[in-house]
Amino acid sequence: MPLGTAIHNIEFTLGRGGQLARAVGAVAKLIAKEGKSATLKLPSGEVRLISKNCSATVEQVGNARVNQKSLGKAGSKCWLGKRPV
Repeated sequence: MPLGTAIHNIEFTLGRGGQLARAVGAVAKLIAKEGKSATLKLPSGEVRLISKNCSATVEQVGNARVNQKSLGKAGSKCWLGKRPV
């Protein structure tokens, strides 16, 4: 992958599955590659060093505008599991 690539669903430990940048709209940037490791800038601003053998998905997580969708009526929120307070 070229430097500056936007990635998500990143494995932190080899074989454990995606653990980093999994939320809607989350994206991490590949900022350096050296030897057997790669440096990522996570959505929180933290810089992490991970193995080059760990898997990741290219581009941003979809459905970033999930909160902007108009539900239409009060009952629609209940259908999504949001109970009235």
